[in-house]
Amino acid sequence: MIELRSDTFTLPTKEMLEAVNPNYLGDDIYGEDSYVLELERKAAEIFDKEASILFPSGTMANLTAIMAHSPRGSKVIVGNESDIYIYEAGGASVCGGIIYEPINTQEDGRLLVQDIERAIPLNKEDPQFSLPSLICIENPHNRMGGRILPLSYLKEMSEYARSKELPIHMDGARIFNASQALNVEPRVISEHVDSLQFCLSKGLSAPIGSMLVGNKDFILKARRIRKMLGGGMRQAGIIARPGIVALNNMVSRLKKDHENAEKFGIGLSKIPGIECNVEKIETNIVFFRVIDERYSLIEFIKLAKYNNLNIDELGYGRIRAVTHSGIDSEDIEQALTIIKKIMK
Repeated sequence: MIELRSDTFTLPTKEMLEAVNPNYLGDDIYGEDSYVLELERKAAEIFDKEASILFPSGTMANLTAIMAHSPRGSKVIVGNESDIYIYEAGGASVCGGIIYEPINTQEDGRLLVQDIERAIPLNKEDPQFSLPSLICIENPHNRMGGRILPLSYLKEMSEYARSKELPIHMDGARIFNASQALNVEPRVISEHVDSLQFCLSKGLSAPIGSMLVGNKDFILKARRIRKMLGGGMRQAGIIARPGIVALNNMVSRLKKDHENAEKFGIGLSKIPGIECNVEKIETNIVFFRVIDERYSLIEFIKLAKYNNLNIDELGYGRIRAVTHSGIDSEDIEQALTIIKKIMK
């Protein structure tokens, strides 16, 4: 089976599985797991932030960040196409008493300053209004096709947020894909935000785990919230050590995933009955549509699976394919052959 549904299907490398030495494990709630301490130091250093904290998932890390930034009854400004708003079960409202205010997401993943401005009450003294406490942005942007937020935009957004005394949290689940595509260090991106979440899984291929980075006071608050949410772990070095290997060994190879995504997109664009805009492929995510009236979206996906190709829909009649460490150039060729066969 050629697995293109998501890079969440990546498997840990042999080195990751063999890297854990029990002598370095400890109770992370007591701050005594050597691997966790090393990973948190490394993550903070990579993003040029004061501190970081390990989470079992990106969803919990994003939720914790929102709750650490935002008091109950305030609102967080999010994109209407963001993962935080669509795929994270309304956690900030349920757990934090925080309101989501969704605003329009541009095709390239940006939230426009003028749209954010309309989400801020003109009279902050009026008790009728919930006041904004945080802006959340996503980079790269999943539902917009893995699009990367331009550095010039991040600078503009940072300056605007400071003028409004609002912090910015970045959902950077695939942030290393962005830094590799831009050929910049991750800190060049993170300097424009107050906090950032990134996944050790997905493209980096660790089996589990996400990191949250920010200043020391923010991370101290995050530790208490993580515990409250059930995210405190004991011998968490079992997770942390593969994460260290991922950061050391798996970042530079992400460019191969980008090359395979572009190759797949170009191939798709040449198949009659398939519509794919190659110009919008910036990282490892490819969106395409089946415009041949013989097949519905679901029928096409089922036929692909029958022919050993796993793909899936991602809203608005689109199909998403995601390249990763489990996919090589030959797999891309075979996936294109399968789709050509279906479209004959």
